Order: sequence, then C-alpha cells, then structure tokens
Amino acid sequence: MAKIPGPPSFDGLKRRIASHRAGDTTRKNDRFVRQTYCLGLLEARAKAREWFDEYPKAAYWTEVESWRQLDGDQIEFTMRRLPSAD
Repeated sequence: MAKIPGPPSFDGLKRRIASHRAGDTTRKNDRFVRQTYCLGLLEARAKAREWFDEYPKAAYWTEVESWRQLDGDQIEFTMRRLPSAD
C-alpha cells in the first residue's frame, strides 16, 4: 500500500517572508519610480491627475499602485511610473 505524503515543508515560504521583511525584495530591481502621498480626498485626486497629465499612461505606464483611506478623510496612495518613455 502506498504511503500518503505528509504536508509540504514551509521552509521556502519562511525564507521568502524573512527576506521580504529584511528589505531584500525584487521591488528594488524593477524599473519603476514610485512616490507615496498622504492627502485629503480632493488633493489626492488632483495629485493623481497631475501625474497622469505629466506622465501619460500609454508612454510611462503610470498608475495608482495602491491606496487606502485613513482617518480624517485622508487618502494614502502610491503612484508608479516608468522613469522615461522610449
């Protein structure tokens, strides 16, 4: 009768989490420029629009990478773009 294997080892996952927490991420090697802001709702919209106007999405791959709403109607968000258009 065949033996049923046990659960997989989580050693690889543990190493990846430890590496990420230590700051050794692949994010450092990607070519994107990022800027994080914490602004009120209207100011956040204006800042995002400013990025899209200055760095068009088609040329720079500009995007809002992440965002979250904080207390007091504050929005924390990260804008991402390529450093230059080809």
